[in-house]
Amino acid sequence: MKFRNPRNMIEGEKRQNNALCNANAVMCESCRKNLCVDELGRNYFVCGCGNHFRMGARDRISRLCDEFSEMFGDLQSRNVLQFDGYDKKLDAAKNCGEEEAVITGTGVINGCRVAIFVMEANFMMGSMGSVVGEKITRLFEYATQNKLHVVGFSVSGGARMQEGILSLMQMAKTSGAVKRHSDKGLLFISVLTNPTTGGVTASFASLGDIIIAEPGALIGFAGPRVIEETIRKKLPIGFQRAEFVIEKGFIDIIVERARQKEVIGGLLKIHERNN
Repeated sequence: MKFRNPRNMIEGEKRQNNALCNANAVMCESCRKNLCVDELGRNYFVCGCGNHFRMGARDRISRLCDEFSEMFGDLQSRNVLQFDGYDKKLDAAKNCGEEEAVITGTGVINGCRVAIFVMEANFMMGSMGSVVGEKITRLFEYATQNKLHVVGFSVSGGARMQEGILSLMQMAKTSGAVKRHSDKGLLFISVLTNPTTGGVTASFASLGDIIIAEPGALIGFAGPRVIEETIRKKLPIGFQRAEFVIEKGFIDIIVERARQKEVIGGLLKIHERNN
C-alpha cells in the first residue's frame, strides 16, 4: 500500500484553497493585493494595509449589535414626480436585498439599548430621498419619546436628485428631529463612512454630539473633482479624507472598524453613568 507524503497533501490543500479563493477575490484599491472575499469578511472588510472596503448595512448591524429589531421597514420610495427612469432605478437598487437606502430600528450595544440607523451604499449610493428622511426622522422621534440614545452610520452621495425638492426637504426635517432629541439631553453618536457627502453631510450626519469617522473616509459637501473644476486649483493630497478633516476640527475621532463596537459601547456607558 502506498502512503501519500503528508507534506504534499498539505501543499495540495493549500493550492486548492488558493484556487477557490482566487475565484472569489477582490483587489484592494490601496495596495493592489488580491483578497479572498471570505477572509476579508472575517476581517471586518478591512485589508491588511488598513484600507476599509464598503460594508453592507446588515453586516454592520450584526457586528455592532447584540440584539436588533427593525422599524419602519414597510416604507418604500415612489416616483411621485414621475421622473423619467426612476422606477427602473428603484427596482434595480432593490437587487441589493434592501427596500431602501437606510435600515432603522432599536438594538443593544454593550448592554445599552439604543435607536440605530445604518445607511446602505448599495441602494442608489445611499442617496437621501423622502423615505430615507422619513425613516430617520421617525427613528429620532421614537428615541426622543422613549429616552433612547441614537447611533447612526452614514454613507451617501447626497440628496436623491430624482425626488427634487422632496429630497432637499429632508435636510431640514431630519435636522429638526435631531435638535428635539438633543433638547432632551439624549446622545447622538454619528459615524461617517466612505463616502459621506452632499445633503447628508449638510444635515443630520454632521449634527452628532460625538462624530466618529472611519479611516480614509471621504467627508464633505461637494466632491474634490467639483471643487477643483470650480476654483481651478489642485487640491492637497488627502483633501476631504478623515485624516485631513479631523485636523480642521470637523470630526472628533477616527476609529478602525474592528474597534467601533468597543468605542461606541464605551461612550454609551460613560453617558449613562453621567446621567
